Amino acid sequence: MPERLGPPRETPLFERVALVGLGLIGSSIARATRHLNLARSIVAVDASEAVVERVREIGIADEATTDVAAGVRDADLVILCVPVGVCGTVAEAMRPGLKPGCIVSDVGSVKASVIGQVQPHLPDGVSFVPAHPVAGTEHSGPDAGFATLFHNRWCILTPPEGMDETAIESVRAFWEAMGSNVEVMTAQHHDLVLAITSHVPHLIAYNIVGTAADLETVTQGEVIKFSAGGFRDFTRIAASDPTMWRDVFLHNREAVLEMLGRLNEDIALLARAIRWGEGDKLFDLFTRTRAIRRGIISSGQETPEPDFGRRREDKT
Repeated sequence: MPERLGPPRETPLFERVALVGLGLIGSSIARATRHLNLARSIVAVDASEAVVERVREIGIADEATTDVAAGVRDADLVILCVPVGVCGTVAEAMRPGLKPGCIVSDVGSVKASVIGQVQPHLPDGVSFVPAHPVAGTEHSGPDAGFATLFHNRWCILTPPEGMDETAIESVRAFWEAMGSNVEVMTAQHHDLVLAITSHVPHLIAYNIVGTAADLETVTQGEVIKFSAGGFRDFTRIAASDPTMWRDVFLHNREAVLEMLGRLNEDIALLARAIRWGEGDKLFDLFTRTRAIRRGIISSGQETPEPDFGRRREDKT
């Protein structure tokens, strides 16, 4: 285990943590929680019997079940790690098992929709503190997770107005213990920011890779054989979980459509500059965008290595 995770806590933050959905994010939380002693017991809940069985085999949770109501029973913290489109259904199913004083959170990259889906199903005495760890890879499943996934990455909390401050601070402490930098903002602002920094780039990647696959004058073999670095990075993004990203676009449609409108306007200006040989405009744009890349590297959110810093960490 990399030393940068730090030693385990002497006293856990929570007695019992239930993770609903054991994909990349859920299994990474399980590994970090166990290594850092953030909970006395970890319960894994997943609709797939095969996933539950695999969780038992690799031992990243103390209990594993497909019964969501039973899985969240007596939990102090429940984290939904499922596609945003099913958060409401899962919240309704787990309601009978939630105890007073429990904190419910999530990891979805869309927040306003998740709040609207989940909050109506939570009983009195249960706090809801939505969260979005801005971290991930193109891999999925319980074997894809690794404990350092959240180290030096941002986690955004979007608590509904009037939410209990103690619950907010407990969720903040949990993510900070895993190495995240935590920021709090409204769900609406989060969705707008992530539309341009994450959602639209994924949509563009899916589109470019799809366009390459549909070219009649270029074979798929040539696309694969002669892929340059830029196209390879698009294919990495476009390999992300299709269910998750389908739900993201459907549940953040207003912000995504607004950002796509701006992008289309900028592409039209860029096409005009190329058509009319306006090199100065192209040079100015490329200079500004290069500065953004350098800023991301200097902030520690990326490294300058040729692989864009995406080396796999120790998966303990």
